[in-house]
Amino acid sequence: MNAVKRLMVEPAAIEEAAKLLYIRALKLLPDDIKQGFTRLDAGETGATAKSVLATMIENIRVAEKTENLLCQDTGIPIYNVLIGREVEVDGSALKAAIRRGVERATKEHPLRSSIVHPLTRANEQTSCGALVPVINIDFTERERELRLEMVPKGSGSENGSFLKMAIPADGVDAIKAFVVDRVIEAGGKVCPPTIVGVGVGGTSDLCMHLAKVAATRALGSVCADPQGAVLEKELSQAVNSLGIGPQGLGGDSTSFAVHVELAATHITMNPVAVNIQCHSARRASATFTPGGVEIGF
Repeated sequence: MNAVKRLMVEPAAIEEAAKLLYIRALKLLPDDIKQGFTRLDAGETGATAKSVLATMIENIRVAEKTENLLCQDTGIPIYNVLIGREVEVDGSALKAAIRRGVERATKEHPLRSSIVHPLTRANEQTSCGALVPVINIDFTERERELRLEMVPKGSGSENGSFLKMAIPADGVDAIKAFVVDRVIEAGGKVCPPTIVGVGVGGTSDLCMHLAKVAATRALGSVCADPQGAVLEKELSQAVNSLGIGPQGLGGDSTSFAVHVELAATHITMNPVAVNIQCHSARRASATFTPGGVEIGF
């Protein structure tokens, strides 16, 4: 029996992809988000809200036509790496390559560096720093495939992050109340319409990570857990009944959707986290296969 030929991904290819994805994510909005704008605009009843949505849609069109950034905030660079079966890659070299790609994107484009030391506020002008870019590595059953996803997470939306160690006896109602209250608290500061990411379960750190995963999921995707999917629908309806509207100026279009991700947790606790993604819900991806590299969202 012939051995399966492995997919070998070289650091140089990762570096180039990391660079290109950072720039692409900042300039091109995914089709599902554009469709989300169309859907919200069609259902919006407020005159001011419709005007704000029209301005946002025009901003997207102009940015893409002129190859300018969708938003001046280049964000914290986050890279999600999914490694499939029969893939050969040096993990340490992969992380170093992503960092070099971020540095090159910042210097060669050039991009504004938004990353500073948390105490001195010193800026290296590379969009890098201690443990930044953020790199999450996971594994998939897909054969001979490596997927690299880039998400630039702006501070306006990232500041809309919250965690509560809820009491299990308070049940699902406590989760709903916490999410709705935090959306009200965030108001227009997170540049709505938003994607509200909700993590439930796990540990405190896992719960926050799940909220980020949920916030950066494609519109139209559904929680894999049936109860989580029900919660998504209920929370989406609740959030859009608040009247916060685009940029917090009132209207029906507070959120594109509420996304939920779940993890098992301990019998004596029930963590719930919220992470909000702004209307410029940017992301880009590269998929490495034996046939080459496919760039997308």
